[in-house]
Amino acid sequence: MKKIFPFFSYLFHPIFIPVLGTFFYVLLDKHYFTLPQYLILFLQIIIITFLLPITFFYLLRTFGKIESVMLSDISQRKIPLLLQLLLFGVLIEKSITIDRFPCLYFFFLGGLFSTIFAFLLLYAQIKASIHMIGISSLTVFIIGLGIHNQVNVIELVAFFVVINGIVASSRLVMKAHSGQELIIGFLCGVLPQSVLFYFWL
Repeated sequence: MKKIFPFFSYLFHPIFIPVLGTFFYVLLDKHYFTLPQYLILFLQIIIITFLLPITFFYLLRTFGKIESVMLSDISQRKIPLLLQLLLFGVLIEKSITIDRFPCLYFFFLGGLFSTIFAFLLLYAQIKASIHMIGISSLTVFIIGLGIHNQVNVIELVAFFVVINGIVASSRLVMKAHSGQELIIGFLCGVLPQSVLFYFWL
């Protein structure tokens, strides 16, 4: 099992969470768009939250600013988190606006607040688990989509609750985080999404 667990750290890496959140938004939300509109939506998300961060990652790695995509060192997390703040800000300001994609807007707004918390915690020498921030925020968002659209997502939520546990276990097995850092990451992901329920449920 110890050899299998690390696989989940890569499979549910935080960089994939925006695309997964968008996928479940399209799957569960009752707003209907044309196929070209869906393609443009996914293209925007993939470029801003996946391709650009990957490009910057290799650039930072070339200059020796970071060593691994897992960002295990506290000092190496500041620039990537600042970049994520910038990209999320651009996304919700220019692309995923509240009038066009309200539910998805609040998902990314919650992600923005989670990133701010994770960044500020670095100054207290606390390395909140970004993996747990990502997977826990996605789980809460799916719960919100189910309630908002009156869709039964119990099985899907149960699946992601299990995935939360598996991802946490994988981070422990890889010795990337302590239990406390995993809990802090979990709370950083859950709380902003839960508080924002007030505005869209």
